[in-house]
Amino acid sequence: MGTPEQSTTGGPEARWAVRLAGLAGSCHPGPVVAVTALMAALAVTAGQGAGRCVLTGAAVLTGQLSVGWCNDAFDARRDIAADRHGKPVVDGTVGVTEVWVAAYAALALCVPLSLACGLWAGAVHLAGVGAAWAYDLRLKATAWSWAPYAVGFAALPAFVALGLPGRPWPAWWVVTAGALLGVGAHLGDVLPDIRGDLATGVRGWPHRLGPDGARLLLPVPLVAASAVLVLGPAGPPGRWGLAVLVVTALVAVTGTVLGRRWERAAFAAAVAVAVADVALLLLRGTGIA
Repeated sequence: MGTPEQSTTGGPEARWAVRLAGLAGSCHPGPVVAVTALMAALAVTAGQGAGRCVLTGAAVLTGQLSVGWCNDAFDARRDIAADRHGKPVVDGTVGVTEVWVAAYAALALCVPLSLACGLWAGAVHLAGVGAAWAYDLRLKATAWSWAPYAVGFAALPAFVALGLPGRPWPAWWVVTAGALLGVGAHLGDVLPDIRGDLATGVRGWPHRLGPDGARLLLPVPLVAASAVLVLGPAGPPGRWGLAVLVVTALVAVTGTVLGRRWERAAFAAAVAVAVADVALLLLRGTGIA
């Protein structure tokens, strides 16, 4: 088992390669890539120009990197105590100080990149990033652990909308759907590790619900987001919209029922509903402002 400051062995080039790989692994690369790609795609469908799309993507990327690195650095000692192998800081491939430096460097880059998209757009995005840092540093272990996810996810489509020509305010439904997706993402992110978190004293909102309560609640905000994305924009939702809403509700209910015996079924159903929500968000991109 590693320590927060364990160094690697081998020549200088090998050590640097291992540390870079450790940094890449400790930023939570899956969510970083997924969120950045989604916001870049939303910027395209919303009508931002090519240059602004690149700027939006860069701002989101640096913000997500800072949040991921902050999370792993702050949780390092607890992760080591829980023997969570597979995390670079736990395995000793990168030191906790290096991860903190990377987190602050990414945050420092995020500020000018965000503000370059416009004062209001930048302020909204930085508020979302700040909420995510607050989660990592304090709110994760409180009953308010859901709030940073709601604020952070709501801020992302608002950031894209405010970056459009004329700086239009985002539509109410896209901000609401983003917040609901954030709450669902929080439940889904915590559920696989909830028992280990409870063993190490973490008492966030999902932990207070317990594994069964969190599993049962997981699809609710995601299906609610589907309803907002289908019914919120002006005009009739159309047959395809109603069909998607019915299918997501059925998938969620099926996953919840099967999840009583197979926990992975509930999580897989929630992922499927979340994917449908993302597709709806992209399809509605032209009307987010």
